[in-house]
Amino acid sequence: MCQTIAVAMSGGVDSSAAALLLQREGHDLLGLTLRLFEPRGVDQASEDAAAVAGQLGFSHRTLDMSREFQAGVIAPFVAAYEEGRTPNPCVRCNRAIKFGALLQKARELGCEHLATGHYARLNFDPGSGRWLLKKAAHLDKDQSYVLSMLTQDQLGSARFPLGERSKEEVRTLAHAAGLTSAGKGDSQDICFIPDGDYGAFIRRFTGRNYPQGPFVYEDGTQLGWHQGIVDYTVGQRRGLGVSSGLGRLYVKAVQPEDNMVVLSRNDSLFASTLTADSLNLIACQRLDGPVRLAAKIRYRMAEQPCTVEQTGEETLRLTFDQPQRAITPGQTVALYDGDVVVGGAVIRASAPNG
Repeated sequence: MCQTIAVAMSGGVDSSAAALLLQREGHDLLGLTLRLFEPRGVDQASEDAAAVAGQLGFSHRTLDMSREFQAGVIAPFVAAYEEGRTPNPCVRCNRAIKFGALLQKARELGCEHLATGHYARLNFDPGSGRWLLKKAAHLDKDQSYVLSMLTQDQLGSARFPLGERSKEEVRTLAHAAGLTSAGKGDSQDICFIPDGDYGAFIRRFTGRNYPQGPFVYEDGTQLGWHQGIVDYTVGQRRGLGVSSGLGRLYVKAVQPEDNMVVLSRNDSLFASTLTADSLNLIACQRLDGPVRLAAKIRYRMAEQPCTVEQTGEETLRLTFDQPQRAITPGQTVALYDGDVVVGGAVIRASAPNG
């Protein structure tokens, strides 16, 4: 079988540098760019990726996976918002699309491995026979959180060439090689909502008008009317349009069953305990008894010390040493033991105390 490594290429500097490093290691490469949306005019990402592949002298293909992306990422994202949850679509995309549909296509094309420009590290542990996902060497760019739902099969085929390098080193490498992508900026967090207006996107996608409903203070007092539950997420302050003598107010809960958004002051947003489902363990097959770990409940935060207990095949209960702000149903919780990602799960609910 061909030993060529497939490289997922967005046209940006990170995936370009990943390809360059692999080529310098002596690997044959095949560049693959995903078309995730219906084409409108020039597909700049494909053109930029093809230009880099041409510079480095390896083949490049653009694969239309817009249907898979809509079914596997966008539709679940919209459904979650309608259910009062706030998902991380990048986590889902990595599992369902990049290391799902794209990895399968790469294998069909004769490639055993799929490389990306993620900042993370991989090691195989002979003792456990498991692939270990680890934080990047430079924590300011660490992306292990968005990879925490990958399976052992997916990690076994993954390659992350940038895991030991800083962003500055990557740009310097690309500039020195004369790559056309060397000066490109970083990509958007959510590629299909570049303007950040989630509610407007969901309305366009579904064609639905979400009805107004009550804004309710946590003691049950009605404070006004919201514009539709898809416009709100736990911890949100801006755009509420509520005046009261209660000081600054924030979204505490979104309750689609009665079309209600619950508001509170900031100090009521803190909770110690969460429950989660869809558990994906990487470093072990099962958590034996309560274990001391650290956890992140959103991408851009430092992990916090906690105690974790697996309560079912795919469920857990986690108690932080210190209460955390705005634990949000639908978000991913990533579990760490030092630099090692123990696994990930999807937050279901939170509670004030353990």
